[in-house]
Amino acid sequence: MLTYLDRAKPWVITGFRIVIGFLFFCHGASTLFAWFQEPHGGGTAEFGACPAWWAGAIEFVGGIAVMLGLGTRIAAFIGSGAMAVAYFWKHGDALLPIQNDGDAAALFCWALFLLVFIGPGRLALSTVVLGRREGAPERTEAIDAETVTA
Repeated sequence: MLTYLDRAKPWVITGFRIVIGFLFFCHGASTLFAWFQEPHGGGTAEFGACPAWWAGAIEFVGGIAVMLGLGTRIAAFIGSGAMAVAYFWKHGDALLPIQNDGDAAALFCWALFLLVFIGPGRLALSTVVLGRREGAPERTEAIDAETVTA
């Protein structure tokens, strides 16, 4: 059973990345353009308004990057940081996320932070563009001790 789970892991990570990226994108699209649903508070953020417009831009662009698997680790790191700031800035009035309506910010923060470490999974645009898995080390020739002493 464990072997099957290990073989499925890259594909499950891909699905996780796509879903998290899409949901993050939806939040940004709502904030910037009122797509899918009007943002909380009624209207879209004014261009350049801090912090709402900038948060929406990070969510929109970062969500697309994460969803497609292009620059996943960088986009996830920036998105995770933005959600940490959002949690403490906007939802910091109570200790627990359930008490301060910060569930989404906390979940996005930790889900994106996880993607920084596990990468984009098997099916990612970076694989097509770069020809290798994102975050994989460059191929280098290894020199072993026998070659050096010979």
